[in-house]
Amino acid sequence: MASIARLGEEIPVAPAPVPWKEQNFAGRLEDAIERGASHLISLQDDRGYWQGELEADTTLESDYIYFLFVLGKAAPGRIAKLANYVRARQLPDGGWSIYPGGPSELNATCKAYFALKLAGDSTASSHLSRAREMVHRLGGLEATNSYVRFYLALVGAVGWELVPSIPPELMLLPNWFFINIYEMSSWTRGIVIPMGILSAVRPDFRLPEHARVDELFKDPNHKGAAFDWSDRLISWKNFFLAVDRGLKLYEKFPWKPLRQRALRESKQWMLEHMERTDGLAAIYPAMMNSIFALIALGHGPEDPVTWREIREFSNFEIEEHDTIRLQPCVSPVWDTCIAMVALEEAGVPPDHPSLVKSAEWMLSKQVLGPGDWQIKNKDAEPGGWAFEFRNDYYPDVDDTAFVLMALQRVKFPDPERMEGAIRRGLQWLLSMQNRDGGWGAFDRDNDRKFLCNIPFADHNAMIDPSTADVTARVVECLGRFGWPAEHPAIQRAVKFLLKDQDRDGSWFGRWGVNYVYGTSGVLRALETVSMTAQEYCQRAVTWLRAVQKPDGSFGESLRSYDEISTKGQGPSTPSQTAWGLIGLLAGAETSDPAITRAVNYLVAGQNADGSWKEDDFTGTGFPGVFYLKYHLYRNSFPVYALARY
Repeated sequence: MASIARLGEEIPVAPAPVPWKEQNFAGRLEDAIERGASHLISLQDDRGYWQGELEADTTLESDYIYFLFVLGKAAPGRIAKLANYVRARQLPDGGWSIYPGGPSELNATCKAYFALKLAGDSTASSHLSRAREMVHRLGGLEATNSYVRFYLALVGAVGWELVPSIPPELMLLPNWFFINIYEMSSWTRGIVIPMGILSAVRPDFRLPEHARVDELFKDPNHKGAAFDWSDRLISWKNFFLAVDRGLKLYEKFPWKPLRQRALRESKQWMLEHMERTDGLAAIYPAMMNSIFALIALGHGPEDPVTWREIREFSNFEIEEHDTIRLQPCVSPVWDTCIAMVALEEAGVPPDHPSLVKSAEWMLSKQVLGPGDWQIKNKDAEPGGWAFEFRNDYYPDVDDTAFVLMALQRVKFPDPERMEGAIRRGLQWLLSMQNRDGGWGAFDRDNDRKFLCNIPFADHNAMIDPSTADVTARVVECLGRFGWPAEHPAIQRAVKFLLKDQDRDGSWFGRWGVNYVYGTSGVLRALETVSMTAQEYCQRAVTWLRAVQKPDGSFGESLRSYDEISTKGQGPSTPSQTAWGLIGLLAGAETSDPAITRAVNYLVAGQNADGSWKEDDFTGTGFPGVFYLKYHLYRNSFPVYALARY
């Protein structure tokens, strides 16, 4: 047996199969796993967790420039550093993309233009002239999503007639009504409730006159293009457009009998959801909107409640030399459970100090209080985990399943405490299964698709339905804990997965990019319940082989979310190659040449310090709208995949 000596103790590693053409393959593989595991341990925080940067596009920095101007805290030095970051990412054609290698995108380009204009850049400058031309080519300001127009209206840069109505009276609709706030996804709730307050109060956040952006309209005579009727007369889109017109008339009435009550309840909801969390929903747009809403309601920036939100919001900043960039949130629980599983797969002993310390930290993060998930799941006891350091109203299924798998193999000094936490977590997971057999992320049965036609639902994430990747994570978790394929919960989940599978054998990836992520996750899950010999699993394996590159790697661009013809295609990345390898290992023979090629690619691509390099985004926020780069994916998943081999 080989061993991993540099981790501080002898760690057995099973010998790997040696391809007949490379006698030193086993040694290179063992060394790669050893160095990868050592590097991962070196990244662990002294408090026990892992936290990699969570990177997004420049819409965050653009919005933050705007945010600081509204707050009256636009210190020239900070604005200059934010503007430097935005300018440096302008594409040669004048626009800004929402992921590396992607095309210019209208909303990101409009936000960058406005932010740089606020920062003092001249509209006659070469870079803003090119940006303006690109905005026109992409359809103009009138074609942007509702959130761009909302933020511009909030500071008087465009009129409120260009913004969908978001009445605070939404708060008063009962939970049994076909439209209510709990039929919206959890993240939409956190974003929209403060927006409802702002839509009603319409505070005087006006910026200097030069900040108007009328020049971005492609057709100044048709600014309201977003509210054009659908060609299908009878459609949900036209229904909600008609409702929006009615609500705009309602806003003009001097008497609104329920308005003050709606504002009180909206404010109360918002204040309650700021407790037991590091800011409202612990995510960027909800926190920014809540700060604006508090100010609109008379709580100035120095008010203790507002200041707490501002302080938490500022924690997303990363300052380096002459730039400042922003994270959309932080991901310590997610990063930690993936790193733990990778180390466990690598053969790190279950009582290794690194694992024991991370388990101790993880147990302290279990959510044992109430949350929004209880609205549709009244009888269940809490027991999940959230994504961030503290976000107790919003534990999620994906994190909880991965955390349970990470904790399972740790030899913890207090086994009774560990067993209790795992029992509560599993019970909570099972209680969150949807009626269709799958699992969503934050809520149960949050799947009313017609709500996606509401005018302010153009962020492409209005609901939180079952998805293959989250469902697979739960099945994998249950399988690892010994639940058989015959269990009713797993049978219902498999029926959902079969219904969700594409004809070519692949599965869509909601939270990771994209079909490689989804397909790998489902195969790994079904392996744990001994089902990968099934025909539908073998079709998935065939698809993975078909999209693997000759050098053994996998790569899939974010373009696959918009152009299905590009699925499985894109620049090679370590994280996606690891996912592809994990899927192949679950459903193919270990001697399969596709597996050997993937292993060789990862081993050859490793850096001397045990890390891997990855520039592309392989995480997903809102498909087609917002994407992410998890900076630890490139290190955790390759160790996990190589160790499984």
